[in-house]
Amino acid sequence: MTTDTLTAGEQAPGRGRNQRLSADDWAQAALDLIAEQGVGAVAVEPLARRLGVTKGSFYWHFPSRDALLQAALERWELFEQQDVFGSLEDVPDPRQRLRALFLLAAHEVTPHIIYSELLKALDHPMVRPVIDRISRRRLDYLVKAFQQAGLEGVAAQHRARLAYAAYVGFLQLTMHLQQPRQQREEFESYVEHMITTLIPG
Repeated sequence: MTTDTLTAGEQAPGRGRNQRLSADDWAQAALDLIAEQGVGAVAVEPLARRLGVTKGSFYWHFPSRDALLQAALERWELFEQQDVFGSLEDVPDPRQRLRALFLLAAHEVTPHIIYSELLKALDHPMVRPVIDRISRRRLDYLVKAFQQAGLEGVAAQHRARLAYAAYVGFLQLTMHLQQPRQQREEFESYVEHMITTLIPG
């Protein structure tokens, strides 16, 4: 068995776990911490404890905490580009593509929690540019999708803003304002209502 295929609990001969952790491991751990406790919680020592390594492993990959945060934000942004929008490229019908997007957005929980936490940290100089890019990219994608689905010009722009506002507003209700959590059947009914309301017939 090579070191590349070792499971998390195994040790490679002659190598400590510090050397086996990659920069991506640290970036993902930082994202997990952001989802749980927010941007301000990202720090070297608690992450090292979480990963079961010394701080030396961190400095093998990153010169500073800010460099780690930047890598984590880039990882999250890349996930959105590849795993969210990239997964929809093969759906030819624009209405079905929008439906698939809304269903994906409704059921992918962790990325939304991270996004919600980042919204609370817009005063951070590294967070704001990422949120601005993500928001612009999402709105541009929605405008194009609604145009392909039959809406023209301003109507497509308005519908895109309405769809994005519904998404952000729902996150605010459930995560920031701590409204009662919907039962699964009620939530699925809400998602279908949103899809029927927003996607042109």
